[in-house]
Amino acid sequence: MDFWSRLLAHTPLSSGSSRKDFARDPVRRLHRFEKEYSQLLQRWRNSSNLAHDDEAAENIEIRLQELTNILTDESRRPLPHPCITFSARKQIYIPVAKVAISSGNEWIIKEAVLFFATLIESEEEAFVENDSFSVSLTNLLVRITGTNSIRLDSDTETRVVELAFNITTKIRLDPEILPTWFRSRQQANSPSEEYQDEHDRFAGRTQKQDFPLFYLLMDYIHNEGKVGDFARTGLLYIIEAASSSVALEQWIVESDLSTLMATGLGALYSQLSRKLVIDHPAHELPPVLALSDYDHPKSNYEITSSCSAEFQAHLDTFLSHLLFWQDVLNHCRSVEVKSTLLEHFQVIFLQQLLYVPCLSIQPVWCIADRSPPRYPSLLESSDIDGGSSVAVLTYLRRILESLDHPDMINLILHYLLALPDIVPSASSTSVSSVSRARKRKSMDLATLMAAQSDTAATPLLFNLVDLILACLRSHSQQTINVTLQLVSAILKRHHRYAVITLLHTVTVRSELSRRTVGAHQQEVEFLTHLAGCIGGQDNFDEIYQNVLGDTTIRLESHPCSLKLVAPKTSTNNHKLPAIPDSLPGAPQDVCPHTLRPDDPVLNIILDRLESFFLNPVETNLSLTDAIFELAVCGFVSIEGWFLRNTQQYVYDDEGEEYGQSDTPPAPDSPIYAEFQKVQSMKQCRRRPKWTTSSLPRFLTVLQLLTNEVEAYRETIPRFDDLLQQRREAFQTADIGAPPPVPARPKQPNPQAAPSTPAIGRTSNDDHRSASPARPSRLEGFAQRILSELGTPTRSGSPRGRKEMSRGPSDRSTPAPVPPREFPLSHESPSRGGGLARSYSPGSAASVPGSWDARGDAVSSQLKAFQAVDQGILSRRVGLPAVRGGAEKIEPIPLVFEKVAAGVEAADDDGKGEEGEGEVPTPPEEKTVSVSHVITNVIVLQSFLFELASLVQVRAGLFDEVRFA
Repeated sequence: MDFWSRLLAHTPLSSGSSRKDFARDPVRRLHRFEKEYSQLLQRWRNSSNLAHDDEAAENIEIRLQELTNILTDESRRPLPHPCITFSARKQIYIPVAKVAISSGNEWIIKEAVLFFATLIESEEEAFVENDSFSVSLTNLLVRITGTNSIRLDSDTETRVVELAFNITTKIRLDPEILPTWFRSRQQANSPSEEYQDEHDRFAGRTQKQDFPLFYLLMDYIHNEGKVGDFARTGLLYIIEAASSSVALEQWIVESDLSTLMATGLGALYSQLSRKLVIDHPAHELPPVLALSDYDHPKSNYEITSSCSAEFQAHLDTFLSHLLFWQDVLNHCRSVEVKSTLLEHFQVIFLQQLLYVPCLSIQPVWCIADRSPPRYPSLLESSDIDGGSSVAVLTYLRRILESLDHPDMINLILHYLLALPDIVPSASSTSVSSVSRARKRKSMDLATLMAAQSDTAATPLLFNLVDLILACLRSHSQQTINVTLQLVSAILKRHHRYAVITLLHTVTVRSELSRRTVGAHQQEVEFLTHLAGCIGGQDNFDEIYQNVLGDTTIRLESHPCSLKLVAPKTSTNNHKLPAIPDSLPGAPQDVCPHTLRPDDPVLNIILDRLESFFLNPVETNLSLTDAIFELAVCGFVSIEGWFLRNTQQYVYDDEGEEYGQSDTPPAPDSPIYAEFQKVQSMKQCRRRPKWTTSSLPRFLTVLQLLTNEVEAYRETIPRFDDLLQQRREAFQTADIGAPPPVPARPKQPNPQAAPSTPAIGRTSNDDHRSASPARPSRLEGFAQRILSELGTPTRSGSPRGRKEMSRGPSDRSTPAPVPPREFPLSHESPSRGGGLARSYSPGSAASVPGSWDARGDAVSSQLKAFQAVDQGILSRRVGLPAVRGGAEKIEPIPLVFEKVAAGVEAADDDGKGEEGEGEVPTPPEEKTVSVSHVITNVIVLQSFLFELASLVQVRAGLFDEVRFA
């Protein structure tokens, strides 16, 4: 190696570790930092206009980036940190902010924001507590996000809001630095100038100078993504800090925070459609609707569909901002700030939007509009004008389902249900400055709303209960459906409000309403017997166990049941904390009560339940859910309206098995007490007489529906087969793919068969079971429907629960013997043979001949029965006449027509070779397809299992049964 090579090898320029050594040396690092800073100032002073000097702007951007990199690297290294100390001593952030503001260059602004963020993250030299630093940074943030600033891209905007969020995080951790960023001008002004301009202070025109960071976050709370998250969380931290600063608390009360938040919420609500129809996407239609008479509702430019992507986006945005309101109230520890927010929520949003169709105070971007917009209003809702009732009831239900803050719920339901106002008594005579400020704000709000006070309607004339009762009597199925969903939401989440307004209840003594164990067993058997009469070949024991688990979870999670199921941790503390309501007029805790049999809501629901098989499936699901929610509360006694009244039990005199079989001992005998206890237990095991007059209307309607199923079984050919195939179609949709078809088990000899046949089986099952394993006759039809709909994303079971797949041993689960108290009104053809099984294609397998001939015959029979099943499922039927011994409807004929191509079914008109057709239906009678009836029958059976599980779980969970 020559001399020059050795010389270059020892110089810093040629050394690979020279930059690392340079960074490790604090002196060299500071020298480099000062050099970069001096070059930045020189380029800035030498450039007359950075907006038009691209070379100078690029050079300044590079120098800012180098400064930030040096500071970032130094903060990770051990002390000393001379560059950070130099930045604090020389206050280099002041010229950096001026360079960024004057440049008008987005890249320079982005690097300046990163430079300030690096200084804050260093947590040295107390930058966040420095007044000069806060002034420079707030001036920079205000100028680059103001109205006349350049438009920032999403990345730079995110960094700006994140920087503001980091400052609020420091304030939350150390409230003592709040005066550095918040300076109340009222403290600096003289007393004579404090109240000189009340209107300007209300409008917030002079408040931005006091706390610019607050208003910067307010401008971004409606944004999506990280920007909105940083802005909303930072604002929550500032509101939380108001509890430790009286000046900030008074400033927030007098600022336009509550006005901006309320009008912003109203603006988002105004974007929702005034008319709405509930629909499902065609590719995501649930199987329970696809296998029924479901028609997609029509929508146009005025009526919006609920599955519209634009509508869903508007609704999600509105609900997210509503949840932000709830978060603000949860974080706010100041009573005055919380009261101001709730007051504006009620006056500006609740009264002006939910109840009054027109606004006097409009959102900021709607003020220029000359004609005031019309919003979804409870007062103007109607089921005649194309879905305005559907819209406003749907929005109200989503609001009640989204919120759980007790004050917001109390404010909404207290106003809409027209509950009486309770004025709280003054606890103290001293009034603080914050209280005076809130009173002035309330007076300003009342003055601005005075123009609406003369014409605005109030819930005292037409409240939410009146609207619910009117909509339940509507002729529009969509209106009925959304109203039932709203009733279920109120009963499920806010039951204490429904007890005193929506429902007619009476207080009962819990010890007098407990039923005996004999009556309890009798009523559970009645409900399970009704479910068993519908029939089926599934393993219902396993299904019922799953339903029991779901019912237990629903009962334990009910808000009213918490006090009943919560364990008693201490003998001296049996009461749970009271409901934390800070507003006056909130309902008290629910006490033991029962529903009156003449309750309007209950009777309207039972009226709708009587036409169960003609109702839309969605309406039936909402009906059954509302009935379940009526009985799910642990403080509701279900005797009298759900089950028989305990005071009306009548026993047979001949019940000797529960009577006194032994001679009673003497009263003074030591075993007399035990004898009395045994006799009391025997008395409770007695079963009351089952008479129709003692049944409540609800059980009578259930018995009627089961009788109608039996009548359908008599008049619809192959009813049991169609019912079983529909159930298999739902199970196929549940698991997402068609399962392998299990082979049918061989039936034992007729001599060894049980005397009680399985529910839903016929006398020809043994003959059919000899045929080889093959796909079910309706399975192909159901799979074709499901394949056209695509893979469903929602549960396909009628009640929304997945049923276990059945193995071969589950195909012939025998049903229990029906109790003698519950005879069937009609004789089921499945118990005495019938037309449904006499044409089973499985009999073709026993025809002698070659294998090809048997295969062709089976294939032809399968095609024929698939076509016949489609023809049966498409027929229109009404309610069977089972009341008062009226004449029954004619059975649907089962007709085959042979053509040249093979054996095929008759046409849709049901006319055979002799021109026979079905009996014409009267024009005024409502009819549905057999397929629709089959789906509703499965829904009814699932509902009966849920009712039986409800009675059984309540008995153990709430101690409703007495054994002695």
